Amino acid sequence: MSQTREAAVPIEHQPSRPPTRVHRAWFVAAVTFVTIIGAAAFRSLPGLLIDPLNQEFGWSRGTIGAAVSLNLALYGLTAPFAAALMDRFGIRKVVAVALTVIAAGSGLTVWMTAAWQLWLCWGLLVGLGSGSMALAFAATVTNRWFTERRGLVTGILTAASASGQLIFLPILSWTVQSHGWRPAAVTVALAALTVVPFVWLLLRDHPADVGVRPYGAREFVPKPPPVTGAARRSLSVLASAVRTGPFWLLAGTFAICGASTNGLIQTHFVPAAHDHGMPVTAAASLLAVIGVFDVVGTIASGWFTDRFEPRRLLAVYYALRGVSLLFLPMLLTPTVHPPMIFFIVFYGLDWVATVPPTLALCREHYGEDSAIVFGWVLASHQVGAALVAYLGGVARDVFGSYDMVWYASGALCAAAALMALVIRRQPAATKVGELAVAG
Repeated sequence: MSQTREAAVPIEHQPSRPPTRVHRAWFVAAVTFVTIIGAAAFRSLPGLLIDPLNQEFGWSRGTIGAAVSLNLALYGLTAPFAAALMDRFGIRKVVAVALTVIAAGSGLTVWMTAAWQLWLCWGLLVGLGSGSMALAFAATVTNRWFTERRGLVTGILTAASASGQLIFLPILSWTVQSHGWRPAAVTVALAALTVVPFVWLLLRDHPADVGVRPYGAREFVPKPPPVTGAARRSLSVLASAVRTGPFWLLAGTFAICGASTNGLIQTHFVPAAHDHGMPVTAAASLLAVIGVFDVVGTIASGWFTDRFEPRRLLAVYYALRGVSLLFLPMLLTPTVHPPMIFFIVFYGLDWVATVPPTLALCREHYGEDSAIVFGWVLASHQVGAALVAYLGGVARDVFGSYDMVWYASGALCAAAALMALVIRRQPAATKVGELAVAG
């Protein structure tokens, strides 16, 4: 049924519920927030595993970084297919299965004795599970349940990952230091399993499931039928998107975003600080502080995205991030001092502030396919993260320090700022297919 015909359906024939003071969409967003927090434990652990695995098994940082790299790459490459799977099977089923896979992958690591088992459990299983509920999960919920406040909701849901890092990172770092890395891996598995009942009982796939309109919509939106051929649809959307210039610019900037956050700071900050004599628990606590200010920065970025030009916001975010990375090598010392705290606060505010404007630009250029396109853009984010997670470990093995990695990442961020400014504005209703035909 077309959008015009749907609008013509008499309101008395549309399902309805008695009005409530708080729209149901906000409850769904709250459940999504809690789900992402519970799954964020696995994002906190990789940087804490490098030194313990190196000491216990003698694996090089490059070898361990390769497993983290596989995890990050699959996290991104699975995301666009996950968005299509959610259209086919529903959000609840996909997210519940993903959390179970994460729990299995993390729990099985306690019995590993060889590097290939780390790649299988942490790289493959946790990578696939986490990718199935990556930021495409937040994008799908936002697109279905909200027609207003999308930038703000995107910022809140993106901040959930940082909130989870804030909660779990100090706990996991203390666990690793006091009891070893195995209890920390079990903690991640239990955290993922704990969230499954919340998803299954409280999350709903579409506003029509409970007879309400999307938040801000003036008309009831019927639930669309399941979309078959999830893989085919993801690939067809990609085939159309790659013919457009904005896709490559968004993918390029987001790859640099991933390289300078998940790949660089999240994976290598703790071992780099430890190289300079800082205790692991202190370095992990600094990462947790990044999580605190990440929440503030991402929600603020969502608010800004609803009011200002997303391209310019991205340019400012990347430029400031690049400048801060150039100063990091001189800030690493055995103790935590005010300039380091300033860097942590600043970097936290900018950590994933790039997500709301990037998602807004995907909506602007690709319309109804924006969640899947954003999934592919997220894939580039994680490929960039994966490359730096691996190359950063290799650079540390070869040069004995991370200095060159910080400087190179700063230069990449400067390039991302310029790329963001090149993205052209398009009508908000433009879709992938229309752009492809126009091309």
